[in-house]
Amino acid sequence: MKYALFALFLFNSLLGFSQSAKDSMVNIDGNIVLLKEVVIDSRLNVSSFINRIKNDTSYYKAFKNLRVLNFSAINDIRMLNKNGGLQASLHNQTKQRIDNHCRSMQIIDETVWGDMYNRNELNYYTAQMYASLFFTKGRICGETNIVGNTDFSTKGTSGMEKHKQQLKMLFFNPGHRIDGIPFLSNKTAIFDNDIAQHYDMTIDMDFYNKTSCYVFKQKVKSGNENHVVVDEMTTWFDDSTFEVVARNYSLSFDAGLYDFKVNMEVQMTRVNHLLVPSLIRYNGNWKAIFKRRERGVFTATLFDFD
Repeated sequence: MKYALFALFLFNSLLGFSQSAKDSMVNIDGNIVLLKEVVIDSRLNVSSFINRIKNDTSYYKAFKNLRVLNFSAINDIRMLNKNGGLQASLHNQTKQRIDNHCRSMQIIDETVWGDMYNRNELNYYTAQMYASLFFTKGRICGETNIVGNTDFSTKGTSGMEKHKQQLKMLFFNPGHRIDGIPFLSNKTAIFDNDIAQHYDMTIDMDFYNKTSCYVFKQKVKSGNENHVVVDEMTTWFDDSTFEVVARNYSLSFDAGLYDFKVNMEVQMTRVNHLLVPSLIRYNGNWKAIFKRRERGVFTATLFDFD
């Protein structure tokens, strides 16, 4: 019996080694990328694929598409205390309507608990950021879903508006350089060679929501955490269109004056010929100078696109 178990263990070990041995390492612009066996069999042009990732606009455009569509959303924002208990919350359902190239938002129902508001203003930095991205006040006209220059800039902004713009950079362009944030700017550019060297990179294939995808994963090497801001990012690309199907990423940084640790999850869906986000999850812990620490969790569920 012992010999049989040992033989089975040895067989499984050899099988695992055989499978892993079929994976391959390739050098792309001085950076080592691990290709899983199924990717090798697909004959993917790896260099071209990496360039597509670096220059991808489908992720940003999916959010731009929200500016030209009717849709409903369930918004859930929760602020937590240091023990993980609920401190304040906002839950509502909204409906965006497009009329004559202008968009407006209607609140269908809303439940607020705790000190989420202070004199009719959102009392939390995290909630303000969420509102600036997903809530519409009044009537906004003249917007399009055209993706032009996707390099965000903080030029000409200050205070809260500057922080909003920086958040959009992290949100829409994770992995790209962000100017204007002390000690952090160059650490976000995970595709630049001096930052990419701190990551293990893997390309695999898998299904995501019944869509066949190339899966690109970048994870910081152990001991290199202080050199980067994006600790890990996994993106699922449709293997026929190379559009982003989903993305998960983790960010963290401690500069003394401020620190944060954020996890994001975004899922996409297709409405006719347009790619749009259908689910966004955020779990973040922020502390900025002169501001209290905030621990926020939010979920946006988007549906009924038209």
